[in-house]
Amino acid sequence: MAETPRAQVLIVDDEVDHAEVMADALRKPGHVCTIVNTVDAALEELKHGSFDVVVTDLRMPSSGGTHGVASDGGDAGLKILEAAKSMQADAECVMVTAHGDVPTARAAFKHGAYDFIEKPLDLELFRSLINRAAETVLLRHTSGQELSGLVQHAGFEGIVAGSEPMRRILQTVKTVAASNLPVLILGESGTGKELIAQALHKNSLRKDKRYVAFNCAGQSESLLEDQLFGHVRGAFTGAEKEREGVFEYASGGTLFLDEIGDMPLSMQSKLLRVLESGEVVRLGSNEARKADVRFVSATNKDLKGMIAEGRFREDLYFRIKGSEIVLPPLRERREDVPRIVRHAIAKYAGPLKIEVPDITDAAMMRLTSYSWPGNVRQLLNVVQTMVVMGASEGKLDVRHIPSDIVSADESDDSGEPRVSSGGAAGSLAGTSLEQLEKRAIRETLRLTGGNREQAAELLGIGERTLYRKLKEYGLR
Repeated sequence: MAETPRAQVLIVDDEVDHAEVMADALRKPGHVCTIVNTVDAALEELKHGSFDVVVTDLRMPSSGGTHGVASDGGDAGLKILEAAKSMQADAECVMVTAHGDVPTARAAFKHGAYDFIEKPLDLELFRSLINRAAETVLLRHTSGQELSGLVQHAGFEGIVAGSEPMRRILQTVKTVAASNLPVLILGESGTGKELIAQALHKNSLRKDKRYVAFNCAGQSESLLEDQLFGHVRGAFTGAEKEREGVFEYASGGTLFLDEIGDMPLSMQSKLLRVLESGEVVRLGSNEARKADVRFVSATNKDLKGMIAEGRFREDLYFRIKGSEIVLPPLRERREDVPRIVRHAIAKYAGPLKIEVPDITDAAMMRLTSYSWPGNVRQLLNVVQTMVVMGASEGKLDVRHIPSDIVSADESDDSGEPRVSSGGAAGSLAGTSLEQLEKRAIRETLRLTGGNREQAAELLGIGERTLYRKLKEYGLR
């Protein structure tokens, strides 16, 4: 049975002891709880934090009513609910009240509450309710109803992203897909350039036509010309019958030329002519044939640098970059690593016909901290190995990660001993608790690429608490 997803929970209750009881009940299944006791404090958390579930008492003492939300004590919870829906659109809200009358319940649901529970709380029922709310948020992310969170839905199959750079890229894909604008995709090897090309096709008006991918790398000029434009019978020795090239084959649909930066210079002029005229001439023929394609290309080369060196035509560059999409390397969007890992675990567990295994925090931190020179492709290969090696154990741990990944020495410029996921660096005897806490926060932030939300989750504290600790210790 799958474990309950761990959620970031904001608890708002003016009764301090009652708030602590609710938090203790939710921490048992692994939720990370942030507690506040006033309306103003709740609004500050909603403004600066990130939450999956908001639990708020209905009636609280009147506060100053800052941020444009006045609390008269009778409907403070409804005001918080309204603010949560505005500031934390993805979160689910649960109302807690000792006044469980029908009008109050209706008002809560009218304002968008997920559910309603009365005091005194049945903690098992309460925990179950919050678990269901957390699962609802997770399902919303995984079903792809929005681009935020986990993207995995029609037109974006295989793309798992939640970082701000990737969300902007996917929004660009949706914006330009319906046009015939040529698209140039740039990025290091393994960043998922072909997945973006496929997404462009699947979200275009040509989605019911062919999508054809062709790799230009390692091709001689004569073979490349034949593959792209085709030939007629007798065009060369062995050409016993006519054959259409990929331009004609993809006509009406999308043609994706990968590694276009590897195309010989002499072929670039021929490609430019085809793109400008919309016609191809097969080898050995004088007859022009129509080739109506949506042209998408990609490369991991520095085309501008190649232009300066005379190795890539500037006029071709401007012709193919109607819209330019630059994919960041995985090391620059580490917050996506846990999403990709969990998606890949489920993907690779399926063919093995095993229950989807969980992964320990230590293993996830090691995967998140690694620089991934091979980007997403390398990460997926590693996760596949881990699933196979740990298939019989039900949980993936550091020991299932290939040794070269585990032993990789990620440099630490903090000036302090590095604490690895496997334990402390040297003896901790005599080290103050303050120094240990400071070191743990710094190390976790380094491992998560500076992602505060993910760091707070791994440390088991609320994001607001982490923010206060950062200020207290003078950390960035």
